Amino acid sequence: MQCQKKYLRVDRRQIGFIKFILEAYDGIANLTTIDAGLGIVSINIPEDCIDIVNNLLEILGRDILIEPLEERG
Repeated sequence: MQCQKKYLRVDRRQIGFIKFILEAYDGIANLTTIDAGLGIVSINIPEDCIDIVNNLLEILGRDILIEPLEERG
């Protein structure tokens, strides 16, 4: 299955919370911390879950910092 990778800058104090929420939706996405100090994370999302994850991130982003970053090469 193909996956899309998103890089985000999030409130570093909320990395664990975001990871917990994604894990609660079994198999929806996998969050990896790239730089905890700067709040940089990557999320691998299966193609059939992209809309769900985007909606979830939009909702979470109303209360916590979640900013998309350019993809890394």
